[in-house]
Amino acid sequence: MLGHLECFVSSAESGSFSAAGRKLGISSAAVGKNVTKLETLVGVRLFQRNTRKLTLTEEGERFLQEVSGGLLSIQCALKGLSSSGGVAVGTLKVSMGTAFGLHFVLPMLPEFLARYPAIVPDWHFDNRQVDLIGEHFDVAMGGGIELAQGMIARELAPAHGVLVASVEYLQRHPRLQQPEQLVEHAGIFIRSPQTGRIRNLPLRNADNEQRVPAMVIKMTVNEPEAAAQAAEMGLGIALISMPNALPYLESGRLVRVLPGWYVDRGSLCLYFPTTKFLPTKTRVFVDYITEQFRQQKLATRFDAR
Repeated sequence: MLGHLECFVSSAESGSFSAAGRKLGISSAAVGKNVTKLETLVGVRLFQRNTRKLTLTEEGERFLQEVSGGLLSIQCALKGLSSSGGVAVGTLKVSMGTAFGLHFVLPMLPEFLARYPAIVPDWHFDNRQVDLIGEHFDVAMGGGIELAQGMIARELAPAHGVLVASVEYLQRHPRLQQPEQLVEHAGIFIRSPQTGRIRNLPLRNADNEQRVPAMVIKMTVNEPEAAAQAAEMGLGIALISMPNALPYLESGRLVRVLPGWYVDRGSLCLYFPTTKFLPTKTRVFVDYITEQFRQQKLATRFDAR
């Protein structure tokens, strides 16, 4: 019965049996058979089917609302059974930004696995905002993820962006003292992986004044690490997040431009399901990351003010 419900909910969320099958790791035919068996059990048709589209019936819409939350609790409870006796065990699926994950989170892995050797990391390095529940992640690390029902966010650090450039670039171009002077400079811009639009949020200072970083578009990239490396090559000024910028700033490969100004993007958070059945593997990971941020003073180091 649980398998039937998982197939139904996944099909309703994704809009097709094939997409649900990919998410669940089974064939689309198996998903369809499970949904048909469920319809037989409950005695009503849950989907209207045709060759192009899968649509919930009125009864299916109502049934989805009634079972979704309960299904999540059951799934989490079953995961919790694998952590019997308080032992953290099992595959831990985590999403995190590429450069942030490689520079800061991956180095934490050896000590974490030394403490919890029965956990198998399944870590996804990606700059997109994932669907934590729909894609079956245990934890996501990042910012700006919409809090769906059944999710909680634990704040780790401010999410600030800063302007950076190489010393060589700044020596070759007009001196910068005010944001208005950015129009005289080449900008390296990052496109959002969600929308494809250029990220160009306003700069602010300690007095909460705001200015748009109106640089000439020299180039655009879809990866913050590429923007940092392009800035290191002297191609222009890049606006990147502090976790991406910090390795370059601390090594001297890049310097801040207009250091009194920064972009406020909210908070860097840990996202995970909120339930009394939270698996031990998830709980110990959340606690460990929080502890490491405190010990390494990452909240302070990521603060651009």
